Amino acid sequence: MEANKGKGEQGMQIPGGQMDRPVSFHFMESMLPKVVKRRVHALKRLQVQCAHIEAKFYEEVHELERKYAALYQPMFEKRRDVVTGTVEPTDAECEWHSDREEEEELAEQVKEKASIEDAKKEEAKPEEDPKGIPEFWLTIFKSVDMLSDMLQEHDEAILKHLKDIQVKFSEPGQPMSFTLEFHFEPNGYFNNAVLTKVYKMKSEPDATEPFSFEGPEIIDCEGCQIDWHKGKDVTVKTIKKKQKHKGRGTVRTVTKQVPNDSFFNFFNPIKASPEGEMDEDSEFTLATDFEIGHFFRERIVPRAVLYFTGEALEDDESFEEEEMEEGDEEEQDDEGDDDDDDEGDTNKEQPQPAECKQQ
Repeated sequence: MEANKGKGEQGMQIPGGQMDRPVSFHFMESMLPKVVKRRVHALKRLQVQCAHIEAKFYEEVHELERKYAALYQPMFEKRRDVVTGTVEPTDAECEWHSDREEEEELAEQVKEKASIEDAKKEEAKPEEDPKGIPEFWLTIFKSVDMLSDMLQEHDEAILKHLKDIQVKFSEPGQPMSFTLEFHFEPNGYFNNAVLTKVYKMKSEPDATEPFSFEGPEIIDCEGCQIDWHKGKDVTVKTIKKKQKHKGRGTVRTVTKQVPNDSFFNFFNPIKASPEGEMDEDSEFTLATDFEIGHFFRERIVPRAVLYFTGEALEDDESFEEEEMEEGDEEEQDDEGDDDDDDEGDTNKEQPQPAECKQQ
């Protein structure tokens, strides 16, 4: 289920032919006979009723998600305990058949040989057993493009203390929403044990544009106040600036705090305007925020271990490649149609092969 549906251009194509650009539905309706237009209006009323039924369907889907989230929770809690080293999984729990077992065995053999060589050179030192899975969530952040784009070097030390990310759904009877909870171990940066981000959703057709409804959409989000330790707030930086007195000509140096790029700005989002009036940059920033929140909910939290190992990244890349291949095929088909049209004009030069055309 998509979190934030875009509204496509309203237009249509004339049956039996193709048009270079969509035609306004107002224009199309104006071309219809009055009696046919009347019947079309009746169909539109039916369509609005369908949209309201669809909205009820998505409300029930949300309740179903909430129900199954409770069933997933024990597994996610066990995942957190293994990651943090609170619990050591049993041998039976660690059994896993991998398609890459041969590669892993070969890698182990190489490691063993290397360790033997090292032992000959110097006295072997007892190896520390790492606790849990070190930097589990930080590794995910650095691996996923959407998250690494927000990540700054000064954020990494803080995210090493991130223990878990959880998704909580709104309770029955409450407005539809979901909350991302970022659980941290005690650290030297802030006092909060949990940082939250609430995404508010709407699942009903818009009164002015009911036909644009395609499911629930995120309409707003709300962060939280981070209780930073003194001098540890990475969302601001202190700069020094020289000021010259206009009359006396003396110069003084002043310091002030200015915003600083950081992942933790994620918890201080732009507020959606109730009137819907926002500049283009703000709209883009807010839309990106909604997309990131949806990605955490639908992909990162449910499949965290696969993003840690990179397997989910391979799946995402394969999906993107398939989309690109389909797009290329469609483009080639369009070029083929153009070639067919040109064959009928004997005065035109024959087109060059696709690989020889200048891009």
